[in-house]
This record gives sequence, structure tokens and C-alpha cells, in this order.
Amino acid sequence: MRQNRALQAISYNGNNGKRPPGRPRSEQSRRAILRSTLKLLQKKGGFSDLGIEAIAADANVSKATVYRWWPSKAALVADAFAESSEQELQFPDTGTVIGDMSLQMRRLIRIFRSDRGKIVAALLAAGQSDPELLEAFRERFLWPRRLQAYKTLQRGIDRRELPRGSDMDLILDSLYGPIYMRFLIRHDELTENFADQLCALVLSGSQRQ
Repeated sequence: MRQNRALQAISYNGNNGKRPPGRPRSEQSRRAILRSTLKLLQKKGGFSDLGIEAIAADANVSKATVYRWWPSKAALVADAFAESSEQELQFPDTGTVIGDMSLQMRRLIRIFRSDRGKIVAALLAAGQSDPELLEAFRERFLWPRRLQAYKTLQRGIDRRELPRGSDMDLILDSLYGPIYMRFLIRHDELTENFADQLCALVLSGSQRQ
């Protein structure tokens, strides 16, 4: 069942949380709202303290403009973070699955260690008591990355670096779970070298299946 989901996702053509087609609106205003959201979230340090009124005022738009683009504060915050990291977290094609995954994971760790990491921590913390926020983070940030990761692993399977029938979800959870663990629990240092260690352990082990 899990594997079927991964294979179906490789050819998925949904909008991945993007705005659906409709009446065009000012791209300048949209970007101003996203910038203001990130700025105020970093300044206030928590999701609950962030208000749509403050975001609209900082972006010099009306509340109605914000709500025309996003159905909720949760969706707006998730999109703001996702768009800020979109280019950095693209999966490369280095020629090997270990190279592809390691490089992308290194970039994720770099973001987590930056000021934007505080935003992720705030989102995940608030999401424990706010299911809507957690769902928005999954659908608008995690899921689009997951789709790209499936395709990256599939390239590895096609190149025979990974065995056919590999459980992609298990591989990805094994790779990224420890990163989130160190990021949130802080029981050990989260370094870019940790990505290389994880890839060597998980992907090399998968090759021997």
C-alpha cells in the first residue's frame, strides 16, 4: 500500500498547495505578504502571536487581500516558509542517488541551522495543538518535497543503485527522521556531515537488500 502510494505520486500532477487557477492578482502584493509573514514570525517567535492584521499592515495590503490568496493563517505561514526555501531544496541530479540525497539533505540542515529553522520549530510546536497548521505544513511544504524525493529514488532504482521494490517511504523516513529528531530534540549536534553519514548508512544498506 505504501509503495503504491509512492509510485502513484511520481506521476502526480496536482497543484501541490499552489493557488488554483482563477482571476490573476498582484504578484507584487503576494510576495510582499509572504515576506511580511516570515519577518513577523521571526520577530514574534511564535505562530499564536502572529496576526493577519499585522501581516496585512506590514505588507501594505488589506486583510481581504490576504484571505483572497490564503484560506487561513496556517496555509499562509506554511506557504511563506515553503516558498522561501523552494530553490534551495530542489533535488539535484548528480548522477548517483547517494549524491542527490546527500546534497539535498545538507541544504535542509543548513536551513534548519539558520534563522528560518526557528520558524520550522515554531510551526511544528504549534502544530501539536493545531491540526490545521500541521496539515498545512505537510501539504504545502513536506508533500511537494516528498514528490521530488520519490522521483530521485526512482532514478536510483532505474540505474540499479537501489533494488526494485524498494520501500521508498521507509527509505525517506529513515533518512529524514533522524534530521528532525536532532533538530527538535537537540540530543546531538545537527551538522551537514550528518547527512552524509545517514545516506551512507541507509542507502548503502538498501543496496545490499
